[in-house]
Amino acid sequence: MAAPESECGGSDGYRDLLGVRVELDPGAARVGGGGGFAVSFWLYLSTSTSARPSSVILHQITAGDGNKLPFLALGEGNKLLLFPLMRLHREAPGPASSYPWTDTTNLSSTSQCPLEKWFHIGCEVTENVMRLHVDGSLTTEAPVCSLFDGPDHQDDANQISLIGSDGKLEGYIYNIEVSSVLGTIKEQYAKNPPFKLSIDYSCSDGIEEGDDGIWSIVGGKASCRRNFILEVVLTNAFGEPAKDKEVVASLVYADDGTVVAKSRDDSEPPLLITCEGLEYAAISRPLPIIRGRALFKLKISQLSSKCDNKLFHIQFSTLHMQRYPFLEAYSKPIRCISRSRTVRPLGPGKRASSATADEADLLNNGQGFVSSDKVNGREHSVCLHTPTFSKIEGGMVKVVEAHKMVSQNKNARKKVVSKEAQSAMGTDSSTSNYDSFDSGSSWSGSDGDDGIETFSDTVVFRYCLDSTYDWSKFLRGAAPTVNKDDLVKLADQVSLYSGCSHHRNQILMSKRLLREGADTWNMISKNNERALWSSAIPETITKFTNIAHSVSRGLSEQDLEVLRGIAGCGEDTGRDEFDRLWYWLYPVAVSLSREKIKKLWDCTTPRWIEGLITIEEAENALRSSRELLKEPGTFVLRFPTTRSWPHPDAGSLVVTYIGSDNSIHHRLLSLDSSDASAENLQDLLLQEPELSQLGRVDRLPTAIRR
Repeated sequence: MAAPESECGGSDGYRDLLGVRVELDPGAARVGGGGGFAVSFWLYLSTSTSARPSSVILHQITAGDGNKLPFLALGEGNKLLLFPLMRLHREAPGPASSYPWTDTTNLSSTSQCPLEKWFHIGCEVTENVMRLHVDGSLTTEAPVCSLFDGPDHQDDANQISLIGSDGKLEGYIYNIEVSSVLGTIKEQYAKNPPFKLSIDYSCSDGIEEGDDGIWSIVGGKASCRRNFILEVVLTNAFGEPAKDKEVVASLVYADDGTVVAKSRDDSEPPLLITCEGLEYAAISRPLPIIRGRALFKLKISQLSSKCDNKLFHIQFSTLHMQRYPFLEAYSKPIRCISRSRTVRPLGPGKRASSATADEADLLNNGQGFVSSDKVNGREHSVCLHTPTFSKIEGGMVKVVEAHKMVSQNKNARKKVVSKEAQSAMGTDSSTSNYDSFDSGSSWSGSDGDDGIETFSDTVVFRYCLDSTYDWSKFLRGAAPTVNKDDLVKLADQVSLYSGCSHHRNQILMSKRLLREGADTWNMISKNNERALWSSAIPETITKFTNIAHSVSRGLSEQDLEVLRGIAGCGEDTGRDEFDRLWYWLYPVAVSLSREKIKKLWDCTTPRWIEGLITIEEAENALRSSRELLKEPGTFVLRFPTTRSWPHPDAGSLVVTYIGSDNSIHHRLLSLDSSDASAENLQDLLLQEPELSQLGRVDRLPTAIRR
């Protein structure tokens, strides 16, 4: 049996349909010639108008004959059609055969072919039977009549080739194989599946989407543009993550896909990426794929208004691999705008006289905090003077004057606002996004004096509008040096004006999170820049157990691998990688410290909370096999691995479940301490419309095991 030709395909096994050619030996399908042969391959069809009924995927031709007859095609409803083989079967199509091929014998699949998704096709041909397999399973088979009723046809038996589409159908084939051994289709399906790059929109941040589906992203000059976050996923056809690959981002025009170039008056690259606190041209800084994912923190310096009001896409593509549509991913259309929001004066908000018991636990760490007037053992006498606003430009408040006063009198309590700190609060300085609020900034809070605001309305309003990345930078600088009463006030105001009460816990826990994170890193690193991952594990487990107050269930080897993926580190880790791990793990541990949620975590029969698993692992747990899902109503409770402090959903639970439409869904659960218990979790889940309709929640989690 001849092997498929390789000169038209890439070395990675991917081929355009136009370049496919396979030589067949029909004589091998005769009983005396070995019994049959099988052709198997992965197929990817684009969503273009070319993928329509009547499209031929593979033609069959013979030497010396110019007729191209269908072997595999798309029929009504885009279902696969497999035709008998010429010079082997009497039912083979003739030159006059045409769509819809109602007068021609063929085998039809039971479901339509997916578009922009890899699926596996297997064709088995014998003298008397043909079989069609899709994704490793037999879809249909039919008897056929042999054309070999004498020896006269044997000389023609070696003259058949299968060739790909003539360009009318846009598609790709991967790992095409021809075998003279039948019964190997499922084996071919299981080995070496192809990959596809996509964007996980559930992890995006810093993006506003209009009713027309177009994203609005604030960009332009350095003082205005904002970070936004996109996460890409590179997995194979079975949902398994890729390894040892890199992905790069670039800015392209939405209409023709050409790369956006630098403008003549702008020396900055159109698309910037933030890595370890520094900005680089995105095209020059590919990111490694870790556990199938890569998180991009991006900024756009090119405005749509400077490009004839054109829309953009963020294009992601894999490095060191040939360019194919399935190894590229495009964001939704983007309109890059300058800041244009009108700042409305905000009221003082409700005053929190004191924190609740749960909030006090978030604020205190058992050892108390450094007093607001003591930082690093030194006394600071500072007080905030609200900046004077003279005008509004472009819809943004512009700070033109800020009183800076230093008093030797401790009772005066004044705040020294640096130039960089003014920028972080909304000035037109060259820096932005709270860049100045680092651990060394001269920031302190008030002691509750009437008329003194530690965080101005501008800061609160800016916080409500910014992204997770900016919140993190701001809190890292501000939280360690303000007192807990001021932190409660900030949490109150942000929750009130953002309309999201979940911000509250993230702000309240920031002081303890940052302090314990720094202490833990110092213990792990021993004042070195990096530390071995193996040495970080014991201290991380100890801290998690202490914060969560859990003694019966700790972190398993699988949990630690998930943490390693979140950190994005290898055999060793640096401070940035550790912070990524800590910002995710700490809110989870705090959630588990609540007595009623801890009971759910500690319960393993049944296992109510799967915990530290990725979205891919959760979806795989809901599958009986690669092709079949478990019963509708079956679900998994997990902590989302893409939500880290200070994201409002950090530490929350997500239910991943099989809906009544036999597909997998993900829903965030807001668990109040009063509702989170094993006894009434079922009632809480039944409040979810989809699960309520299913009425099968009480049957869960017996089928879900790691």
